[in-house]
Amino acid sequence: MSLENKIAYITGGTKGIGYGIAEMLLATGMKVAISGRTFATVEAAAAKLGNSSNVLAIGSDVSIYADEEAAIKQIIEKWGQLDVVIANAGVRHFVPVDELKVDEWKHMIDTNLNGVFHTLKASVTDLKKTKGYYMTIASLAGANFFAKGSGYNATKFGVVGFTQAAMIDLRKYDIKVTTIMPGSVASHFNGQEPTDKDNWKIQPGDIGELVVGLLNMNPRTLPSKIEVRPTRPDLK
Repeated sequence: MSLENKIAYITGGTKGIGYGIAEMLLATGMKVAISGRTFATVEAAAAKLGNSSNVLAIGSDVSIYADEEAAIKQIIEKWGQLDVVIANAGVRHFVPVDELKVDEWKHMIDTNLNGVFHTLKASVTDLKKTKGYYMTIASLAGANFFAKGSGYNATKFGVVGFTQAAMIDLRKYDIKVTTIMPGSVASHFNGQEPTDKDNWKIQPGDIGELVVGLLNMNPRTLPSKIEVRPTRPDLK
């Protein structure tokens, strides 16, 4: 299936996994909109991606539903359709539950969990028109709990459950829905800067390759939940 001129929207697309997915989708000939909370940062990432006619920078905070409505409106006004939506935006605060602050809890819930709903709710009408694809970037933290991860675990368990239920609801419209659950990724999450010491980890482009593979699968087949791990964690 040719992906050329198909339209994708990626939340949290300025760096890390979102940016890696954007690079891979653009390489297939798709047009890509990326969003983030700070428009200047999104604009800089879009310029770095190049090919300005195929990239749209959008300022949107996924925790605010009106922002996501406006983001989808911009995409439709520019390109007339929407084929793929990837809900990738996320934050984390890793602290023991007794030290977890209320605003940190709300930050994760509002972004990681409410955000994926807002993005789907704002885009689902247009995805029905194109028989499109909705993906969430969850985490292995959505299946495996760990110390200091109470808030993050709660959101990612929620994302997995939400996405799987959405898959059942939406497949009657020929909308495909998948959640991707990466393990350790060499990303810029929470301000981290990847180095050569992170080479053992999954690279953002690896997730991009996975997304392209999903888009190229026969429509009759749906990998609805995918766990992804580094091959050699012993090299860390």
